[in-house]
Amino acid sequence: RATMKSLRFISAEAFVSNAEFAKKNLGSVAHNLFPLLFKASYLLEQGEVIHDLVENWPLADLNMGKLLGTTVDYQEDLSHRTCSVCLESCLMGLRDYVLNHPSPYMKRLKVVDLTGIKDVEVQSCECKKTMGRWARTQLLSKLCLELLVYLQQTQCNPGTFEISIDVLIDLFVTEWNYELVVQALLKKCYCPLKICCVAFRSDNLALQKFFYVIKLTDPSLLRKLEIVHNVRLEMEHLEILFNSIHFPLLMSLTLPARTFNVRRFTATDELMLSNIGEKMGEMTQLTELSMSFSILTGRIQKLLSPLKTPLKMLDVSNCSLNHADMAYLANSFHAHHLEALDLSGHNIPDLYPAVFFKLLSRSSSVLRSLTLEDCNIQDTHVNMLILGLNPCQKLQEFKFLGNPLSSQALKHLFTFLSELPMLKNVEFPVPRDCYPVGITYPIDDANLFTFDHQKYERVAEELNLILLQANREDVKASSPLFGSYDAAVQETNNELGAYLIKSFKETLEKFTTSLNELNM
Repeated sequence: RATMKSLRFISAEAFVSNAEFAKKNLGSVAHNLFPLLFKASYLLEQGEVIHDLVENWPLADLNMGKLLGTTVDYQEDLSHRTCSVCLESCLMGLRDYVLNHPSPYMKRLKVVDLTGIKDVEVQSCECKKTMGRWARTQLLSKLCLELLVYLQQTQCNPGTFEISIDVLIDLFVTEWNYELVVQALLKKCYCPLKICCVAFRSDNLALQKFFYVIKLTDPSLLRKLEIVHNVRLEMEHLEILFNSIHFPLLMSLTLPARTFNVRRFTATDELMLSNIGEKMGEMTQLTELSMSFSILTGRIQKLLSPLKTPLKMLDVSNCSLNHADMAYLANSFHAHHLEALDLSGHNIPDLYPAVFFKLLSRSSSVLRSLTLEDCNIQDTHVNMLILGLNPCQKLQEFKFLGNPLSSQALKHLFTFLSELPMLKNVEFPVPRDCYPVGITYPIDDANLFTFDHQKYERVAEELNLILLQANREDVKASSPLFGSYDAAVQETNNELGAYLIKSFKETLEKFTTSLNELNM
């Protein structure tokens, strides 16, 4: 459905559609029209005009989220368009703002906020070329360093060195861009563009390098910290991190797989876990916590009870929780505040159905996202699941891949789901009856694709028809076999692949060496 445009926006589109005309007449444009022209240029992917607008930006701040979000003149939100042409033009314009403005004393720009840009799977821009979080980190770091080199080598107006612009960004650092980012952060105080890291993600990075770069980011400003793939952070390293660095504004924390493993705990480890819990308790803004694929059996209370602020998001998928853990969650003050919950990888129907439904009941008034993948939910559990989900009238997203459900059970469930008023996204499993008889759950990667694809397509059509007949075209239903889309993984999959091959090669070499030593 086409979004309505005001006459002002239509005029702005006409103005920016000719880059040469826009450049020539930009000087006579009222300052308060720059945001309108920026959004119109972004929609039309007018890179040259975006560059010129930013180079001559007359206002004190440039907030991408606000500029591209819903506005009075054009309600469509463009902040999910990570268009390479537009974003590169914007950053180049920012560099030239520092260098080319006639009088540095006329400059008002103090803050550029790039954090409102959202990375999504499907790009609606014409060029279809994206600039993800990693590439934005790379380009901004590169421009800051180039700017410094240029300012050192050229006779600039002394006023240029007085310019100081905070550039708020969500940094994404891996082995491949580490050196560049470190150099830019080390020289931050000399550069007119000041990188201000609001959120930090790290993948494929040696632990020593992670510790070094995180200290350079100014952790006192950090609101979100994600340590995800191939950063070998274990519990003792996490304790060192929390003991040596304070994160007063941290709202969201994601820890890598296997950070905790209580199966090999000693008395010292128990003290360490308590200390980590206490340190998290000092983070008074912390409301989102993800620690999937750790073994936390019987320790959830020890870790979460020191928290003074209720959690809004909790991901404890594949954490081997027991009845005591689930009972703690259901009875804790967090339960009434949970907007997003991931309990994947736990055999909920067999281990703790009653306390799970108690937890669901207590969070039902606020719960927006629920993930129950590989939870052994079978046909006989569907009626109970429907009863549990019925109060969750604010639910927007329900993911339950990997559960052994038949086509019939899925149809029954979809009839109920179509009545949830806020629901927007459903990720459902390939029906059990599409797989060969005797398939065991959880299904391993080797057998994931051994289902009857034609039968699956027919069932998927029937499920979508249920939504259609209930006038729920707004609900997206899919079965992503390898899990949900992750923009960061998608962007760095070449590096991730290279890392895995290298690790595999090193393991083989160690194995061969060990064999040779045995044969000597």
